[in-house]
Amino acid sequence: QVQLVESGGGLVQAGGSTRLSCAASGRTLANYAMGWFRQAPGKEREFVAAINWSGRSTNYAESVKGRFTISRDNTKNTVYLRMDSLKPEDTAVYYCAFSPGSYYGTDQSEYDYWGQGTQVTVSS
Repeated sequence: QVQLVESGGGLVQAGGSTRLSCAASGRTLANYAMGWFRQAPGKEREFVAAINWSGRSTNYAESVKGRFTISRDNTKNTVYLRMDSLKPEDTAVYYCAFSPGSYYGTDQSEYDYWGQGTQVTVSS
């Protein structure tokens, strides 16, 4: 079992920045890929970003490329999502997810464990 707890969400002005954290327990994250997804009101959950086990390889949705940065600190068993130049359309509940292997792609079914989500609201 892996427990994931997201934090860092809240209300941010358009153009602003914030950083989400995802702390894991129950298993060390060091050998596994991790991802971030989001779900906006009335929409399906979508891929945002993912990172391989070492942090040397990343994957981003086109809509956030150049604005968001995923990173990880395996010594703290934590994954981060730095979000810059935020837009109102980034408003969503953000979820981190654990990949049981090396997969760090967009397919949600490849991720086994999910956090409870943290709300990010971007005001215009």
